[in-house]
Amino acid sequence: MRTSSTTMGNAAPFYTPPLLHPVHHFGPRTIDFSRQVALMAIVNRTPDSFYDGGSTFALDAAVAASLAAVENGADWVDIGGVPFAPGPAIGAEAEGDRVVPVIAAVAGASDVIISVDTFLPEVAARSIAAGANVINDTTGLSNPDIARVVAEYGAHLVITHSLAAPRTVYPRPHYDDVVTEVAAFLSEKVELALSLGVPAEKIIIDPGHDLNKNTLHTLEITRRFNEIAALGFPTLAAVSNKDFIGETLNQTKSERLEGSIASGVICILGGARILRMHNVAASSSAIRMTEAVMGWRSPAYLKHNMGQINEPAHAEHTTPHSN
Repeated sequence: MRTSSTTMGNAAPFYTPPLLHPVHHFGPRTIDFSRQVALMAIVNRTPDSFYDGGSTFALDAAVAASLAAVENGADWVDIGGVPFAPGPAIGAEAEGDRVVPVIAAVAGASDVIISVDTFLPEVAARSIAAGANVINDTTGLSNPDIARVVAEYGAHLVITHSLAAPRTVYPRPHYDDVVTEVAAFLSEKVELALSLGVPAEKIIIDPGHDLNKNTLHTLEITRRFNEIAALGFPTLAAVSNKDFIGETLNQTKSERLEGSIASGVICILGGARILRMHNVAASSSAIRMTEAVMGWRSPAYLKHNMGQINEPAHAEHTTPHSN
């Protein structure tokens, strides 16, 4: 895919990152990130999750939500047992007991990509053994042993920018240039992961929207997402229903769908190749439409203006709008 247009010399309205390894294999699934955007659904098996307030805490509810996400178009399900927000520590055994049964059930029923959102090596090992393909560490390798576990088991690793120690407060984060500093952090952590045995073709990066960042920082990252994607690894954008959308639009979590989709599409145009989203069906439509505009996906069918005449539209589509 060319990154510029020959029409009047204008640049194309999207950025194609120079991926070091475009094609990634996740168990039975293969994603070509040079031509695809993966939709990651979110399933939290916590009693106090950020978005759903614990509605998928029960095992059967978490499994059902995961499989419903697959039915609605998710390529990937991210399963978490501990919120990112500050709070008391949850032991590895308790966290593992929350996520491992969900992973095993989903892996047994679907070939969807499964990641576990954890920063504990013990939980990572149990999760991969149960069927997870990816460890999603939202703490930026705060414990490097998690990279060693990933390398040993041959899984993928998501490296996220965040500054605070796990589940602790990081008051008033300051950056001189948030995008430059986030990119430098991620580059350093990628080198650490490589040194611990994680192959480059199994690394994904995430600038960490809202994680130890205020709304202005996160808007800047969204606007300049191409500078993160330029690092050459498939880049994840976790924008769904986050506080930067609520503060920008003065909306509660339940009102942030449109802002989430707009932010996600902007990130795709800036080079994001994975979107982590709550509202799966709507996000799937937005992603697939964006892929079609970018020339990566054919329309589901072609009928409009494809023949000598157009068939009459259905009556409900031709009713004039009243003024």
